[in-house]
Amino acid sequence: MKKAFAFYLLALTLLTACTFNPDVQMPGESYIQGEWQQDSVTMQKQLVSYSLYNLKFNCDSFFVSIKTISKINAGADSCTKSGSWTEYAKGVYEQRNDTLHVRGLFCNANYSYKNPTGCFRSGIYEERFKVSKIADSVLQFSPMSSVISFNARLINRTTCTPKPL
Repeated sequence: MKKAFAFYLLALTLLTACTFNPDVQMPGESYIQGEWQQDSVTMQKQLVSYSLYNLKFNCDSFFVSIKTISKINAGADSCTKSGSWTEYAKGVYEQRNDTLHVRGLFCNANYSYKNPTGCFRSGIYEERFKVSKIADSVLQFSPMSSVISFNARLINRTTCTPKPL
């Protein structure tokens, strides 16, 4: 009797512990849906290098372009294009309290995955931002990997229409 009960308990545990992933996108956070543009960095004229972000959020997915401007040449000129280059990443995000966690892969501008032998970073892109609402159309992003926060203004509001995966 004890063995039968243990077997049924084990079977019930396994059935309730495993769940299938949803077959459609999750809705994500409604306040962040759309395209957000960073226009400048505090004291950017005094900085040796800085990055400007363009973030797009659609349901639970994100796409980011990171334009870096540098006054120093740290690599091959075909990559750095005389001190200015752009990197792209796409993936999914989740928010817990005031922290936005984005995780994905570096990609090309057309959303195709990036060849790891090309210029700049490839592979996993992961960042956590503390997000604060400054106004209805302005958010402040504070990257946990940097001391420089940035404001991004809303340039295009969208609504989530979940797509099949």
